[in-house]
Amino acid sequence: MNCPCGSNNSFAQCCERAHKDLSQVTIAEQLMRSRYSAFVLGNGNYLMDSHHSTTRPIKERKSIEAWAKSVSWIRLEIVDKEKGGINDQRGTVTFNAYFFENGKVEVIHEKSDFVKENGCWMYLGLAE
Repeated sequence: MNCPCGSNNSFAQCCERAHKDLSQVTIAEQLMRSRYSAFVLGNGNYLMDSHHSTTRPIKERKSIEAWAKSVSWIRLEIVDKEKGGINDQRGTVTFNAYFFENGKVEVIHEKSDFVKENGCWMYLGLAE
C-alpha cells in the first residue's frame, strides 16, 4: 500500500514506522506527514501520542477519530516549512489537506507548530 502522506513510499517504509515508534520521526515534516496518515487511517491514538503534552486534546480524541473516519481523504500538499530539521528544536510546516465531505472537496490550510519534547517531535498547534 502506498503511504497516504504522498511520499511515493510504501506505508510500511514511511509513516507506519512513525506510528509504531514516535522516536523514528527525525524532522517536523515527517511528523506532519505521519499525522496526516493517522487522520486518513482514523488512528486517534497516534494523533494523541504525537500531540505535545501541553496542548493534547485527550477529551476530543473520539470525536476527532470519528470525524477523520467520516470523510474521504484526497491528498496532502506541503506548502512551506521553516526549520524543523534533525538538529532543530522547533519548526513549522504549512500544508493543505484535501478531503471530500458532504458532496464537495474541502481543504484544511494550516501552518503547524512543532517542537521537540523529550527528544521527539510533537505537534504543538497552530503557528502564529
